[in-house]
Amino acid sequence: MEITPQENINEAEELGKRRRPHSMNGVLALSPLIFFLALYLGSSLLADDFYKTPIIVAFLLSSAYAVAITGKITVNERISVFSKGASDPNIMMMIWIFILAGAFASTAKAMGAIDATVALTMNLLPGKMLYAGLFIASCFISMSIGTSVGTIVALMPVATGIAEETGISNAFMAGIIVGGAFFGDNLSFISDTTIAATRTQGCSMADKFRTNFRIVLPAAVIVTAIYIFKGADLNMATTAMAIDPIKLIPYIAVLALALLGINVITVLFFGIMTNAVIGFSTGSFGWDGWLSETGSGIIGMGELIIVTVLAGGMLEMIRFNGGLDFVINRMSGHIKGRKGAESCIAALVSIANLCTANNTIAIITTGGISKEIASRFGIDPRKSASILDTFSCLVQGIIPYGAQMLMASQLSAATPSDIIRNLYYPIIMGVFAILSIIFGYPRFNINKHS
Repeated sequence: MEITPQENINEAEELGKRRRPHSMNGVLALSPLIFFLALYLGSSLLADDFYKTPIIVAFLLSSAYAVAITGKITVNERISVFSKGASDPNIMMMIWIFILAGAFASTAKAMGAIDATVALTMNLLPGKMLYAGLFIASCFISMSIGTSVGTIVALMPVATGIAEETGISNAFMAGIIVGGAFFGDNLSFISDTTIAATRTQGCSMADKFRTNFRIVLPAAVIVTAIYIFKGADLNMATTAMAIDPIKLIPYIAVLALALLGINVITVLFFGIMTNAVIGFSTGSFGWDGWLSETGSGIIGMGELIIVTVLAGGMLEMIRFNGGLDFVINRMSGHIKGRKGAESCIAALVSIANLCTANNTIAIITTGGISKEIASRFGIDPRKSASILDTFSCLVQGIIPYGAQMLMASQLSAATPSDIIRNLYYPIIMGVFAILSIIFGYPRFNINKHS
């Protein structure tokens, strides 16, 4: 009699329940993750380019390796276990959000929302507040559009043009834009990192935003003050740009609805429809153009979606073989309370980000392990999600081979090392993130770990 896929999954689940922890050697069970990091990092170093090695291929080979080393069950049963992890409800929810976020971002750009937002922020900049104003503009735009790379692409030409006219260092101006871009990327409701952090840790985006905001706000205030001080001697007028206020509505609406706690799927769908209405009414695009941009936005998320599915399946194989229990039990022997557990989560995602040069992938890769640690040591999901997002953005912001730094370098004609020397926000944000662990801030009303 032919066995259906669902029967395979059910049987695999029962086998998983019967398996005792550490039925496979702990290091061997965890080796798919080690294999992935070694493969991706090694290939990237050999090619001297972290974006020449497709991360999707590294995950595919690592997933195949994870299936191959799993013993005591048939190949069909191994595939069923892998498929169970790949189709986990949290994975599928992330995919839905990625699809809608891609469609929203693409249609908003085509409708002219990014240009309108840039124009608004540039018109609000007084001369002596140029540095601080550019930083705030970068923060606002990145939080609105949910992508640090998109913010850099939108604002860097403006910053570089100002630098050329005034003699200000390109690297200094680039540092302002990159820093603000990571502020928004860390907080935005439509950012890949926010989506991955909240879904893997099981908390709402609004709760994570409030927690994260309390951690990073002091850093943003200090950086703004630094830029105000440095710009005190500037005496120049900024160029006025035409503003189309109606094109700001989608970003404002999405941000407001998300803050009110409306379901993110509903928020993004509303944003897409708002882009359509405004785009049609202003002549930015017609029906065919809207469909094309919606499709382009979804396709642009394709690699991330496939990586998310492969990562979910691979991590389920690691869990099935006892790898997560091995990590947690080993860490438990060295972790001293909640602060130690939070430090471990921060270290895990930081190391993964160093190896992958992608903060979203780092969160997805370590999210499952981090959730287990958080649960065992009584860490509130809001805090663990904030740690994952903040420390991944910290590392992504200061590595010279990250996409953001490479893009900023290309657009500003400054070397990554020069930009990093002029980068204030990610480093100061990292200091406050570490302090939040040391002093247990913010505090939540949760049961202490026993």
